[in-house]
Amino acid sequence: MGTFKAIRIDKAEKGTTAALTQFDEAELMEGDVTVAVEWSTLNYKDGLAVTGKAPVVRRFPMIAGIDFAGTVEQSSHPEWKAGDKVVCNGWGMGETHLGAYAEKARVKGDWLVRLPDDISTRDAMAIGTAGYTAMLSVLALEKHGLTPASGPVVVTGAAGGVGSVATAVLSKLGYHVIASTGRISEADYLKGIGAAEVIDRAELAGPAKPLAKERWAGGVDSVGSTTLANLLSMTKYGGAIAACGLAAGMDLPSSVAPFILRGVCLLGIDSVMCPLPQRKLAWNRLASDLDKGKLADITQEITLDQVIGTGEQILAGQVRGRIVVKIL
Repeated sequence: MGTFKAIRIDKAEKGTTAALTQFDEAELMEGDVTVAVEWSTLNYKDGLAVTGKAPVVRRFPMIAGIDFAGTVEQSSHPEWKAGDKVVCNGWGMGETHLGAYAEKARVKGDWLVRLPDDISTRDAMAIGTAGYTAMLSVLALEKHGLTPASGPVVVTGAAGGVGSVATAVLSKLGYHVIASTGRISEADYLKGIGAAEVIDRAELAGPAKPLAKERWAGGVDSVGSTTLANLLSMTKYGGAIAACGLAAGMDLPSSVAPFILRGVCLLGIDSVMCPLPQRKLAWNRLASDLDKGKLADITQEITLDQVIGTGEQILAGQVRGRIVVKIL
């Protein structure tokens, strides 16, 4: 047993503190697989955790980071052996279970997904929880019956992590993607990854009408609150919106009108406790349906010691696309 680098969060007199430090391997929590973490990523929830802006962390001390990709070091789980390449998303990592911003992680083998052969550990975290959530959203829309022939689809928070991957995947699948963003300066970036149109998020601001002009057959929303209410009011008859985020808040100031007068469906997307078969399907679909060139275009790389500062930036809406964190 030795020590390794990790971003440790501790309870403070007021809120929490986060620092890159040495963590004792003996303090790792129970689990039947130990992984050498090679890459992680920075999600909105990670930003909340490392800055202490919201009570994401529920036990102390905590290692931050909600997802990782790496190589199995030791395993007593029948599914895994040393040398296997794996990805882990959610399951309370960085909240109730020691997380991913560390050179080692010990988790339950049932939480792990084997990486498809053509996805590297770095690519897996360029996708990360944000991209995996975007794919879960696409799968839900497909299950609802949505196809490119159904009509345009809208993606909110399009310049962010979920939005960027959703835009890239949906466009590759043949959809006419309308990208909504608060940063119109990113229009060229969004069109470069597949958006057919870019609209200002102001078009989805303000109190939502019970029913507004029908504009799209479906969409992926990572914003929530008034934005989601407006999306629903503008969704075409029989359409659906996959809701997977709450950057603008947890409230939904809407009415039942879209649901009972247009048959619109609101599809809830959970990435944290999602069952393993759905996780495997999502990762396999990402291997086939996400253009690697576009993934490279939306990704930037940082080191472990840059995570806390960049966490402030992601909360301020100053981060575009995906951020991978080099661990080893």
